[in-house]
Amino acid sequence: DDALTAHSWSHLMELLYDVPKDRHGRHRSDCVFRGLADESWDLKTSLNRLGNHCAEVERPLLRAFRKYAEPGTIPTDTLWFRISVAQHHGLPTRVLDWTVSPKVALHFATAEEDHYNKDGAIWCVDIIQAREFLPKSLRDILRRERAFLFSVEMLEEIKSLSEFDALATHSGVFPLFFEPPSLDHRIVNQGAILSMLPGARMVMSDFLKAHPELGRKILIPKELKWEIRDKLDQDNVTERMLFPGLDGLCRWLQRYYGPGAGISDAASPTINSHP
Repeated sequence: DDALTAHSWSHLMELLYDVPKDRHGRHRSDCVFRGLADESWDLKTSLNRLGNHCAEVERPLLRAFRKYAEPGTIPTDTLWFRISVAQHHGLPTRVLDWTVSPKVALHFATAEEDHYNKDGAIWCVDIIQAREFLPKSLRDILRRERAFLFSVEMLEEIKSLSEFDALATHSGVFPLFFEPPSLDHRIVNQGAILSMLPGARMVMSDFLKAHPELGRKILIPKELKWEIRDKLDQDNVTERMLFPGLDGLCRWLQRYYGPGAGISDAASPTINSHP
């Protein structure tokens, strides 16, 4: 495992934000990020986690989702809109969530206090390099549209998962990164990006291990998690902002006013006196 370990907050920021100038003289990253509360977790999709029968149930799941969804809840019934909406609402899919924001990824690596006794991790993937694995037909779309990422509209010619999977027959396995439609403020505020691989059983971490030049894994020692969490709160990278609405607000307040790192119940209201 060639993972890098962050030794401090400042070292972590250096690892995440060490972005060289591009040809326009701007410091804009080519990476997307995914935070894990436990570094031992791989990059399995929610569909993968259903078990070995996941490939057999993928199409029935999406078919039933389409059948029973209330009219108007899926804005456009293309594969890409449907799978984006399904993922957004918790249906097991072969889609994996990423973000363009390193600090949003850090939020997801530190939001679950049940895992504060474990090292976390951030996966960083260079989507410009990942393009080189795309079939020519998909690379041509990006060139024609002068796009950094696919939108769901740019992928509309691919009508089914079977068509998508067939693209790997000649070109080999490839990762596809695309922007989900802006269904609500949650997707927008999280800087959300989605990825898919051609095959229900495919796992992104296996692909990245086979092609280590595409990304890197940054380990977050458990001893750093509370400092990271407090500094993210100071930067307003919280459930209140990333999950707009009363549910996100309550999740943030519950965590913020919780006992924290070794703080007694009696002391916590005084120490955490205001958000």
